[in-house]
Amino acid sequence: MSVEFRLPDLGEGIHEGEIVEVLVSVGDRVLDGQPVMVIETDKATTEVPAPVSGVVKEIRVKPGEVVKVGAVLMTFEAEGRAVAAAPPEKDVSREKAGGLEAPPGGGETRPAVTASKEPPAAAPSTRRLARELGIDLRQVAPSGPGGRVTPEDVRRHAELQGRKPAAPSPQAAVAEEEAPVARTAAPEAAPAPSPAGEPLGACDPHGAIERVPLRSVRRATAKHLARAWAEIPHVSHQDVADITELDAFRRKHKAEIREAGGALNMIVFVLKAAVAALKAFPGFNASIDPEREEIVFKRYYNIGVAVDTDRGLIVPVIRDVDRKSVRELAVELLDVAERTRRGKAEREEMTGGTFTLTNIGALGGTAFTPIINHPQSAILGMGQARLQPVVRGDLERHEIVPRLLLPLIVAFDHRIVDGADAARFLGMIIEALENPEELLLVI
Repeated sequence: MSVEFRLPDLGEGIHEGEIVEVLVSVGDRVLDGQPVMVIETDKATTEVPAPVSGVVKEIRVKPGEVVKVGAVLMTFEAEGRAVAAAPPEKDVSREKAGGLEAPPGGGETRPAVTASKEPPAAAPSTRRLARELGIDLRQVAPSGPGGRVTPEDVRRHAELQGRKPAAPSPQAAVAEEEAPVARTAAPEAAPAPSPAGEPLGACDPHGAIERVPLRSVRRATAKHLARAWAEIPHVSHQDVADITELDAFRRKHKAEIREAGGALNMIVFVLKAAVAALKAFPGFNASIDPEREEIVFKRYYNIGVAVDTDRGLIVPVIRDVDRKSVRELAVELLDVAERTRRGKAEREEMTGGTFTLTNIGALGGTAFTPIINHPQSAILGMGQARLQPVVRGDLERHEIVPRLLLPLIVAFDHRIVDGADAARFLGMIIEALENPEELLLVI
C-alpha cells in the first residue's frame, strides 16, 4: 500500500518548518517510529518519525526547503495497514532523551510484553532513553496508544531492573553568576528585492555580497519583532537601582541555592520584584484586543525570560512567578535556560507569557531599548550592574561612597499605560531591590 507522509501539526502557532536533514534515501526500509528527517521551527529542532513500516518510495523535499503543515514530505510502500502519523518529538542533539509523555491512566490495562524480533513502536526519544539505560525495548510493556512504548514505560522497567537514569550533562553545572542574556536590536529596514536567480556571492556596484536566507528562529524573530515595532507605540523609561545590599544577600545564600540545583543570580530577584509591581500596576500585565477595542488584563503572572542561544533569541516562560519562592525560581530558571540553549525546552514552555524580562548585562553596555514581546504591553530590560561612585548628603555635608548600580529600563505600550505609570512601576521595582528585607516580604 502506498502511503503519503505529510508534515503533521507541529504545535500551537507553528505552521511551517525548515528541512534540516533527510535521514533516509529512496529504497531504504524503515520501521514505524524510525526518524526519517529533521525539521527546525522557530521553537525547536525536531526529529520526524516514519508513520509506518515499509520502503521509502519517493522523497519530495530537500534540506533548506521550508514546508507548510500538511505538505507531502515523502511516500512509503507500507507493510501492512498504515497508521496516522503522530506529532514529532523535539530533539536537537539526537543523543539524549527528549520530553516526557503523559503516563497512562490508573485504570488502563497494560499490554503484555511480546518477544517479537522487530523493535516495538516507540518514538525516537524513547529509543534513546532505552539505549542510555541499557534497556531492551522488546522487554518493556507498552502503555501508549497503538501499543507504543512511552518514556514512562522505559523508566518504570528500569526501576524494576534496579537501573538508574543517565547522569545529567556537564552543562547543568553552570556557574551561578551566568544568567540568561539576550541580544536585542531594533529591526533594520528590509533591503530592496534583488533580481530572481542572482547567484550567491554575486557582486553589486558597491562590492562583493553574500546572501543568507532568513531561517527558523531568526526568520520567526524578524516577523515577530517587525510586527511588534509596527503595531505597538513604544515608549521607554529608564532608571537605576542600588543593589549593593541585595548583592551581599545573594552572595551569602548562593551556595545553598547551588546545592539545591539552582543559581541565585540577580534575575531571580528582579522576577519577584517585577511580579509585585505587576500586581500593583496591572496595565503592564495586559494586552490590547483591537477587534473588540478592549484592554485585556491578565490575572496570572507568567514571565518570559529571554535566553541567548546559538540559534537566536528564545523566550521560555516561567509560569506563576507570584506563587514561587526565590529558591524555586532559582532552580527552575537555571533548568529552563540550560534546556533552551540545548534545544530541549518543550514548545509549551515558550507560550503563555504575560510580561518579559531581558538581560543584556553580561555582555556590557550602559543602556538599550528592548522591543515589546507582542501582544504583551511591556518588557523590562536589565543592564550591566557596575560599581560606581555615589554622592550622599547635601551640598554642605556629603560623602562619596562606592555602590553597585543596576540600570533598568521598561518599554511599554502607550495605548495602555502612560509615562507616569511607568515611572511609578519602575520605582516600585527599584524600591524592592534596594531593600532586601522588603523584597523578602514580597517573596
